Amino acid sequence: MDLKIRKQKQPHTETPAKSRGSDFIRRLKQQKLLQLMALSGMVWLLIFHYIPMYGIIISFKEFNIVRSIAQAPWVGLEHFRAFFEDDSLPYVIKNTLGMSLLKLIIGFPLPILFALFLNELRSIRFKKAVQTISYLPHFLSWVILGGILTTWLADVGIINKLLLAIGAINEPISYLAEPGYFWAIVISSDIWKELGWSAIIYLAAITSVSPELYEAATIDGAGRFQKMFYITLPMIKGTITILFILAVSGILNSNFDQIFVLKNQLNEISSNVIDTYVYQVGISQSRYSYATAVGLVKSVIAFMLLLGANSITKRMNNTSLF
Repeated sequence: MDLKIRKQKQPHTETPAKSRGSDFIRRLKQQKLLQLMALSGMVWLLIFHYIPMYGIIISFKEFNIVRSIAQAPWVGLEHFRAFFEDDSLPYVIKNTLGMSLLKLIIGFPLPILFALFLNELRSIRFKKAVQTISYLPHFLSWVILGGILTTWLADVGIINKLLLAIGAINEPISYLAEPGYFWAIVISSDIWKELGWSAIIYLAAITSVSPELYEAATIDGAGRFQKMFYITLPMIKGTITILFILAVSGILNSNFDQIFVLKNQLNEISSNVIDTYVYQVGISQSRYSYATAVGLVKSVIAFMLLLGANSITKRMNNTSLF
């Protein structure tokens, strides 16, 4: 009996590595259409985002359109030194950080609150009407909205007429000609344009909250505001955290389109930000290497902000991008 047992052949088993490889190939075949879709996205990303990164080297060269990048002479850190020694740098940084931080502090929580309150509406028809009205400005370009705001904020615009009618001011004010009003105009108009659209992702996250949680809270006697702040808000914490990380990493982006259509020579001291500075000094004057150097500095700082925000949120609530 023992001899028969010894002579029995052991069943053939694949090595774990080979088994994993077979499973991977099998999944590729089963998901070939999805893989092709993902592959097309990767190819697009490679062509339009990674291959052009080769052009970063012109920030260390004196490039002009007459010669190729390879023929341009090396100048080292000369463009970076010129940027940090520019007399206009202090107020450019001040305007960029000032408007971006205020947008983050004021503009980031508002879509969350808007989504929370919109979710509490019982009338479906009224809820759809509010959503449509709040989304509409997002689909208008800043060229159109800039023209509307310029008309509204003019001496004879509707804003001045309204304020004069209620006695808030004694004489018309040309708001876009006054540097002191520019930040408030930019922040309020940005919120007006993007409030409804930014709330979409929070509304989508709210729909994934289990109704049983609300039912249990109702049995325990919780009110609508208590459900909102003790159930809904904690359940979408992950979404809020991810969007906050992305918002912090983009703090040096000041919405070039918006600033460009609203700025003028009278408010330039408050409206000139890094993006418009790069356009004026780098692109308009054909200083392409200088513009690239400024953009590279901005990208490096944005990457550091991304890592910092990701690390902090990971330690605080164990939620992060990576």
